[in-house]
Amino acid sequence: MCEAKSKRCVLLISTVASFLPAFMNSSINVALPTIGEEFGMNAVLLGWVATSYLLALAIFLLPLGKVADIHGRKKVFAWGMILFTLFSFLTAISNTTSILIVFRFLHGMSSAMIFGTAVALLTSVFPPGERGMALGINVTSVYVGLSAGPFLGGILTQYLGWKSIFLVNVPAGLVVIALIRWKLDGEWIEAEGESFDWIGSFIYGLVLLFLVYGLTILPSITCLVFVVLGLAGLLAFVHWEGRTPYPVLNLGLFWENRVFALSNLAALINYGATFAVSFVLTLYLQYINRA
Repeated sequence: MCEAKSKRCVLLISTVASFLPAFMNSSINVALPTIGEEFGMNAVLLGWVATSYLLALAIFLLPLGKVADIHGRKKVFAWGMILFTLFSFLTAISNTTSILIVFRFLHGMSSAMIFGTAVALLTSVFPPGERGMALGINVTSVYVGLSAGPFLGGILTQYLGWKSIFLVNVPAGLVVIALIRWKLDGEWIEAEGESFDWIGSFIYGLVLLFLVYGLTILPSITCLVFVVLGLAGLLAFVHWEGRTPYPVLNLGLFWENRVFALSNLAALINYGATFAVSFVLTLYLQYINRA
């Protein structure tokens, strides 16, 4: 395959793959009242339908991105699409609250495999002078998915039920898997031979789990225990990452690159504000309309 055609194939596959998780994640908020009625879930459990996905995405994004650098980005990306498609179907046929939340968590893990490698694939095949265009198209697909999700998700939920939000990902995912199989040639490995930071990844996952779970049980006294454990784990994580030769997260990026650090801080503030509003506002508008 010629170089130009190979780059176009990678861009197409990466763009479609990045759109699907973003679309599914934003459209599910519209379906939450319907899901709550079917499973008899209160607001806290409904929150975990969305939170379990985002928690898994955050926990596995860094470790699986590192695994991709060590063992192959295409391999992890392909398995991410396979698992995303599988868990889309399994989530749609869930018949209990616990099973639904478990599959949402696994859905987040598979999305982490996609998000952690889609951009990396683009940087692997596009030279520095063309990366701006490629990354811009990829980011656009993510935000088109986030923007279209509530509108299209509302239509799907209204006429086909909440399960349709997950089922539409199945044929789309199968198309992407076929494109990966027949059109995506080669493999890209950046950190071959490096050891994986199991300890750092474990601590990182526990920190996020403790902090998120602690904040969801406010204002109970148990919340304070989990938040303190999370903050203590964060200190341990920073200490360990500074000592290990192959860290799962290079903290030097934050100390040495001010633009990178402030950009991440701005993104944190932006998403921390907007994601909470979209969840609460969706429930509010639908319940008020029914009243």
